[in-house]
Amino acid sequence: MVNIVVISDMIHSYHAPVTYSRVSITVPAELLTAADQRARELDRPRSWVVSEALRVYLGRAPGVSGEGLSSPRRVSEPGGPAYAATEVAAARARHLEADLRLPPAERLRRAEELGRLARERQPRGHRYQVIGFDTYEDFYEWKKARRAGV
Repeated sequence: MVNIVVISDMIHSYHAPVTYSRVSITVPAELLTAADQRARELDRPRSWVVSEALRVYLGRAPGVSGEGLSSPRRVSEPGGPAYAATEVAAARARHLEADLRLPPAERLRRAEELGRLARERQPRGHRYQVIGFDTYEDFYEWKKARRAGV
């Protein structure tokens, strides 16, 4: 499974008026290792290798929008669900049904206990956050304000 999150828009190329988007993706470690090795072999950045792979997957030439294609290549997807997906879904449904049979007071007590355990396990102090910006200028203004202590 690949998760893609758009972090930023409006990065322009030096040679062409192409708009780029920055993405964050989650891929298996061995796939990332293979992509990095291929990038080193071709003396190209990782993003170029991923872009080319997407172009091949989508059947598009560089700079060609999807609207101009009459028949993009078809890629066959695996027919069955991911490994153990049905078992996990069934277990989650059973867990949810069991929790819903509990009285509201017991569900609240368990939620509060879980929150207490989470605070003990990861005390406040260092927090991770993802912040998205529409443009680099927005990011730059945010960074300046943060450095100024505003």
